[in-house]
Amino acid sequence: MTGRLVALFILVPLLETYLFLQVGAWLGPFPALIIIVATGFLGAWLTRTQGLSVIKRFRAALAEGRIPQQEVVEGLLVLIAGILLLTPGFLTDAAGYLLLVPPLRVRAGEALRRYLLDRFQRVTGAAPAGATEPRATGRRPARGGQVIDVEILDK
Repeated sequence: MTGRLVALFILVPLLETYLFLQVGAWLGPFPALIIIVATGFLGAWLTRTQGLSVIKRFRAALAEGRIPQQEVVEGLLVLIAGILLLTPGFLTDAAGYLLLVPPLRVRAGEALRRYLLDRFQRVTGAAPAGATEPRATGRRPARGGQVIDVEILDK
């Protein structure tokens, strides 16, 4: 885990700086800076539109009575894309834009879901409850335990 944090907080900024210097040497420093600022604004707008699309599908899934697990994962990936796009740099912008492409985001979400399920199974030795999507029946699942009848009295 420490190695991944080192890669994230040291290697990524070093790569971003190297890329900025290369693009700055090729185009000039001001055009390179303008590109980074423009991709930030464009990324914020794209993140907003994709995020609203995911929210709309989330609400539709709830209205249909199904668990919106795919929409939650996609929403998380859109959030990550937005963070990457607001982080200055060419490498993070490229990764953020790739996460905003819906077919790539769906594949990334499936890979993330498989990774998390596999990790959960390795840690606990069992599949998590709801690992497969349940059928929508329109009823609440039965819960074990004692039923307590309650009456609320207003004063």
